[in-house]
Parts: sequence; C-alpha cells; structure tokens
Amino acid sequence: MRPGLRGAISGIVAAGSGIAAAELLAAAIRPGAGPLVMVGGAVIDATPTALKEFAVRELGTSDKPVLLAVIGGGVAGLAAITGVAATRRRAAIPVGTGLLGAVGVAAALSRPAATLLDAVPALLAAVLAGLSLWWLLRQRGRAATTVPDDGVDRRLVLRLSLLAAGAGAMQAAGMTVSGQRENAAGRSREAIRLPAAADPARQLPTGVAAEFTTPSGTFYRVDTALNVPRVDPSAWRLRIHGMVGREVELSFADLLQRPLIERDITLNCVSNEVGGPYVGTARWLGVPLAALLREVGVQPGADQIVARSVEGMTIGTPVVTALDGRDTMLALGMNGEPLPLEHGFPVRMLTPGLYGYAGACKWVTELELTTFDQFDAYWVKRGWGSQGTVKTASRIDKPKPFDRMAAGTVTVAGVAWAQRRGIQAVEISVDGGPWAPAELLPTASADTWTQWRFSWQATGGPHSLAVRATDRDGAVQPETRAAPFPDGATGWHTISVTVA
Repeated sequence: MRPGLRGAISGIVAAGSGIAAAELLAAAIRPGAGPLVMVGGAVIDATPTALKEFAVRELGTSDKPVLLAVIGGGVAGLAAITGVAATRRRAAIPVGTGLLGAVGVAAALSRPAATLLDAVPALLAAVLAGLSLWWLLRQRGRAATTVPDDGVDRRLVLRLSLLAAGAGAMQAAGMTVSGQRENAAGRSREAIRLPAAADPARQLPTGVAAEFTTPSGTFYRVDTALNVPRVDPSAWRLRIHGMVGREVELSFADLLQRPLIERDITLNCVSNEVGGPYVGTARWLGVPLAALLREVGVQPGADQIVARSVEGMTIGTPVVTALDGRDTMLALGMNGEPLPLEHGFPVRMLTPGLYGYAGACKWVTELELTTFDQFDAYWVKRGWGSQGTVKTASRIDKPKPFDRMAAGTVTVAGVAWAQRRGIQAVEISVDGGPWAPAELLPTASADTWTQWRFSWQATGGPHSLAVRATDRDGAVQPETRAAPFPDGATGWHTISVTVA
C-alpha cells in the first residue's frame, strides 16, 4: 500500500473515530450538539437566500440529509489530506485536526442558544482524531521493516480495523442513546390526553372532498432544525416578557387547564413556489394568544411578538395579528392528537393569514413583546419581509403535469387560498383562451383553503391549463411570476397535458 493511500485512509478512520465519540458524548449530555449538526446549522445560517430557496425547491425534505452528507464528505476530504501530509510531517496532525476542531467549536458557539458545553463534543472530536492518527502512523512507522513482500501492512490494517470497529460501536451507542431519547419523547407525547375544546371547530360542511384535511404524517415540514428537538413537556416552560405589564411563566400543564379553541386552519410556507406542495390544512387545538396577551398587558408601542424556539430560532409576528379577532393560538394539538414531534411538540405558535416564517414558531419557549424597530427576527435579517401576509394563490392538483388522458369530459380540480380574506372565485383557462368559472366546494372558513373543480371537454392534442383565484376583497391573483423571496410567490399555476 502506497504511503499516500495509507495516510489518507488513516486520516479518514481517525476523524471518523473522533466524530463518533463526539456524537456519543453529545447524545448523552447535550442532544443536538454533535459537531456535524452544529456545523450544518452554521452553514444553513450563512447560506445565501437564493441557495436556500434552490435547496428547498429542488430537494424538498431531503435538503437536510444532503447537507449533512456534504459536510461529512468535506470532513473526510480534509481528514484524508491531513493523513497524507502527516506521513511526511507529523506537525500536520495538530494543524489538520486543530482546523477541524476550530470549525466545530466556532459553529457550536455561533448557535443562538449556545453555551460553552456545546463546544465540548467538537473539542473531543479534534483531540481524539489527532491522537488516533498519531497512533496509527506511529505504529506504521514501527512496522515498516516488517511489511510483507505483497506490500500489505497487516499491522496497520489490524489497527485500522480495530479503530473503525470502535468508531462503529460508539456510533451505534450514540444512536441507541438518541433513540432512547426519541422514544422517551414519543412516550411522553402519547401519554398526553388533550382536553376537549371549550370552543370546538364546526363540523366540516357537506360536500367537502376527502382531501380537505391534510394528514399529520404528510403535512409539509420546512424549518432549519437538522435534528428534531425532543422536548419534555413536564419540563417545558413558556416565558412571556418584554413590553408587558407583568412577566409570566407558564407550564404545559398550565396551558392544558386553560380554555382551548379548535379551528381548521391552512398553513403555508413562504418558500412555496407557484403550484408548490408547501401548504396544508389541519384541525388545530390551542390556547388563544389574545387572552394571554390581555392578561400580561401589552404596553403601548409594542408592535412585534418575537417567538423563540428551544433551539434559538426567532420568529417575528405583528402584535395586531394576535389581537384583531383572528384565531392566533399556541397550538397543542393537530388533527385530534398532540402535536407531532416534527411539527413543534409540545407547543407551537400559529397565526392564520401569515406565512409560517412570520407567525408559526415551532417548539416555542418564549414570547417577547417588542418593536420591529428594535429587533429583526431570523428571516427578516436575511432579507425577507417583516409582515408575512399570505398572498392569494391557487393550484391545480388534478390532472398532474404531463398527464396523458382520453378525450371527453375531464375533471380538473385543485385548491385556492387567501387566509383571512377567503376565496370568492376560481377560474380556468385552456390554451390561453377565455377564463371560465370553476365550481367552488363548501369550505370551513376564510382561514382555510377552498377546493374547486372544473369539467373540461378535452379534445385531442397537447393543451395547457391555467388557474387563477379571486379573493373576497375582489383582488385577482396576478399573472406576473415572482419568486418566493422576499414575501411570497405570485403567478398563475399552469400545467401541460396531452389528450389522446
């Protein structure tokens, strides 16, 4: 085996052992502080908006695994270079592993809710990787005079195998600890019995299609959390402070004892492209935020609620949207069950009529009353609009783009939404021709999407189908295409189909 290849393999195995030990330590004492996740979080924060939007658009929910894989590949590359350099100069070991450690520590301490303890796993990874690489290359040097004629250094292979096995064992142990935490969080969630709503949702009207409510398991998820937070509801606390008459701290049990409301609400992500999938409707159960704000007493001049999550995310919401009569809530339940872990368990904020980035903080632990002049929340710092009002939009769900179908009557169907305003009309245009009205199905309220359908007499050949909606304020969905940044996409959803 050539020296360069031996060094590269030794570097990768040494780095793997260090990271495995760090992940095990993080799983045991500081969940979410593993170096790969910490570096991933820092990369997300530093990524330009255009690249983030590309990742969300092209990768969907696979964006996080892809990011971690890329980071892992980068670590392996640097480790291999360090190993090759160390076969010539041992001084390369502290330089290379020190660089890895410095990046990990800097990433850990850059997180919004960071403590010094968050840096410990990255330090451990660097130290153990350096010692492992030194040990591997030192042993190789001692064994150099006994390398067989076939060129295979069996002592090095044995030591690499032992170190790799140890790394694998530590990785497995870390996954076991993480799995136990996940199971504990799942059990605590399953043990919760949500009380009946004091103000329940109305029964869905007759004629609503089966797809009206989005199952929790398929509801879209867009956030920056590489690891889903596992929050113990018995230890969870919500602090309300800032420009208020009196600060309060509430437990999960406190919220369960308050009068709850239940509402069907459509939630959508500002990153949703025209015709995109990041929108869904669920039945939510929660505590009205207006009642809490009246109790603490919002001071004059406060115009922003800054919600902070357990991992440090900040979401800025206009105060008026919690006090103007809409059903802004601290949600505890979704579709008849406690919130799923990935959707903010145990408590998330929900604001009808606002995109998620401006009114739907997951895993919320803090509400601060302040002003927009005094504080820019996470997404506003990155150029997104501060108000987050949902734009009127519509989507064709059936047929799918590029479908082939027989001539005759074809049902075209989809959804339209304009939360708080509601949908007045939906129209379909075939091949750029005149707009024809679609049939609107019954809907729950102005805070949910409206299902629609249209009977099209399809003739042979290729065709384009376009949809537009008009809200109850009389505003027609604009034709001009605009990307989601900085305040939501616009344009007509148009698909191409072929009729045989």
